[in-house]
Amino acid sequence: MSSLDQAIETQLKNIEIKTGTSRDELKVTLLKTGLAKHSELRTHAQAAFGLGHGDANTLVHFACASSGNFAAEGKSEDAVLDEIYTGPKATLRPIHEALLTQLQEFGEFEVAPKKGYVSLRRKKQFAMIGPATNTRVEVGINHKTLPGTERLVAQPAGGMCTHKIKLTDASEVNDELMGWIRSAYDSAG
Repeated sequence: MSSLDQAIETQLKNIEIKTGTSRDELKVTLLKTGLAKHSELRTHAQAAFGLGHGDANTLVHFACASSGNFAAEGKSEDAVLDEIYTGPKATLRPIHEALLTQLQEFGEFEVAPKKGYVSLRRKKQFAMIGPATNTRVEVGINHKTLPGTERLVAQPAGGMCTHKIKLTDASEVNDELMGWIRSAYDSAG
């Protein structure tokens, strides 16, 4: 079993403990809602079972037997990035490339392209990168103990990331930013 599969299995076991309900019972309950969209099912799981975004997301992927990598199916990472950074967002790709170049120095991690961003994972997601607007890339990181600052904006509990950083130019990929991401990388296992 890969370390990512092992992490998902651990997360599902923790969901069972948190809810006091087996994953199969949670699956049946979710599928009986009649909701079809992933986001609707995730929101329902958060409200009905008291789960945070990440746990609800994993539960929905389990219930629907999906991997969350639908954007990448049958496509290379570059092809997915070409779709994400298209049109007016094409000028933002150098920011993404600068981040990935520096991230490669950290060691091994998985790049999981999604519809509008890429998820970076070790045993769990430690960061995500994607265009937030036509003029800005957002880097989301997961590290509960980092204090928020004006640049490292703390996010409400239960979201996909604990902090977000806004970037408008590749020159903003600096030691401060990489230090925050490195801390999140290290804590992700």
